[in-house]
Amino acid sequence: MEAPIQGFDALFILLGAILVLAMHAGFAFLELGTVRKKNQVNALVKILVDFSVSTVVYFLVGYSVAYGAGFLMDAKTLSANNGYELVKFFFLLTFAAAIPAIVSGSIAERAKFYPQLIATAVIVGFIYPFFEGISWSQYWGFQTWIKAATGEEFHDFAGSVVVHAVGGWIALPAVLLLGPRANRYRKDGAISAHPPSNIPFLALGAWILIVGWSGFNVMSAQTLDKISGLVAVNSLMAMVGGTLTALWLGKNDPGFVHNGPLAGLVAVCAGSDLMHPLGALVVGAVAGAIFVYMFTLTQNKWRIDDVLGVWPLHGLCGTWGGVAAGIFGAPALGGMGGVSLSAQLIGTALAGC
Repeated sequence: MEAPIQGFDALFILLGAILVLAMHAGFAFLELGTVRKKNQVNALVKILVDFSVSTVVYFLVGYSVAYGAGFLMDAKTLSANNGYELVKFFFLLTFAAAIPAIVSGSIAERAKFYPQLIATAVIVGFIYPFFEGISWSQYWGFQTWIKAATGEEFHDFAGSVVVHAVGGWIALPAVLLLGPRANRYRKDGAISAHPPSNIPFLALGAWILIVGWSGFNVMSAQTLDKISGLVAVNSLMAMVGGTLTALWLGKNDPGFVHNGPLAGLVAVCAGSDLMHPLGALVVGAVAGAIFVYMFTLTQNKWRIDDVLGVWPLHGLCGTWGGVAAGIFGAPALGGMGGVSLSAQLIGTALAGC
């Protein structure tokens, strides 16, 4: 019976890879609907080419940096166990490629095309896999040290910190370095409005991301025997919590309403396998509030021209998710336990360094 089990596992993680691959269409349409019409084609091309560069670099370098295993061997060896290791690479690639897709939204309408592709190669080949290896592959003794210090390892089931916070914190200095778009903040102190160019495209992007997130979270189990309906329902509850809070605090603004669910989903990734569904609802609601408040603050008060609000959405909501796993994963709040708030604080702080 071993061969069929391996085949099911390969199919399981392949379906997850396809769902997360579809999320990149979501990133594209979210950016397409937000930027001005003159930059829409650039946004579409950029996401697809970024993914292509990410695939080559992660295959040749990044996966080895994170997991110590490469693919420079014959096809017969690679096809062992129904090619499970290859589809695992495919699945994890879609996570790695999300980093440049995240950053793309923050620096939209300013970054030059080819320098951005070089940055993508560096991020996906070295920067992201380094933190991925620390958190998910027991590399460099980080998890051993943190468990000795706190009693538990740093826990990030599906990447609130490893993927989203890392992407958001990379995006922030990129935005500051490039500066605002031309005439965004005028010399007379006024702010030139750049409203979303196409709300239906923005909404389509959000919905594609919401649906694809089932692969992002649930299939992070990586084998069929570890699948958990708790992860699926917690993802749903966090999405709903983020939506309703963004609707309320954002005063029915469609941009906030469609980013609210994404904020909730970003935040629940880390502890989606541990929390009670009501805890996930709260985590998502707090994330929705973080996004609305911090997007408004960064754009209007601090005058940081982060086009899609990437730092609030991914950087801050991902950071909240890492901490929230240590709070709502505790048995006292209905969680499954096996997580330490101290460990979560340390691991989450490392992502912002």
